[in-house]
Amino acid sequence: MIEWLYSIDLMLFRWGNEALANPVGDWFFVFITEVKNFYVVYAVVLIGLMWFGKKRAVIAVLLLILVITLSDQISSFVVKPYFDRLRPCHVLENVRLLVGCGGGKSFTSSHATNNFAMAVLMSHFYPKARWYLLVWASLVAFSRVYTGVHYPSDILGGAILGSIIAIVVILAYERGTVAWKRIRGADKQSELKRSS
Repeated sequence: MIEWLYSIDLMLFRWGNEALANPVGDWFFVFITEVKNFYVVYAVVLIGLMWFGKKRAVIAVLLLILVITLSDQISSFVVKPYFDRLRPCHVLENVRLLVGCGGGKSFTSSHATNNFAMAVLMSHFYPKARWYLLVWASLVAFSRVYTGVHYPSDILGGAILGSIIAIVVILAYERGTVAWKRIRGADKQSELKRSS
């Protein structure tokens, strides 16, 4: 069973890494796979949200920082050491390696984990942007296969892990908000009773 799943994973990796190869993809996916290329854009968007947005935007940005921290740490320091899977560029021959292979482990892709965590969380606060966010996360995740550093199962696992982390944070925030409103309501009622 595991061999059969690996053969499918390998076939999909070869398809994404070799069969889809083209000059535009070689430029585009190499560009978007490098997070450093977007530091300024991300900073401007986050600062803009906090500056011009209302309370909801500030909460979204603060939760985003929490979600990305959790997703990155869990992917890099819990899941990857547990599965201890080598990257395809370390074990396969004839990989079209378009970026540095890196010394880290393969499962899960932290790029996929972090971008899907971001997409799911921000979709909760900005549902009209959901499809843009999910398409962006998918493109970044796929870039890891295209550039030769992750298997498709690595990005699928990362997408699932990142989404779960974001959902857990959203649920915790929503329940915490409800509990806080109850406490505040009870405090106001007791104040009214004392003053009457």
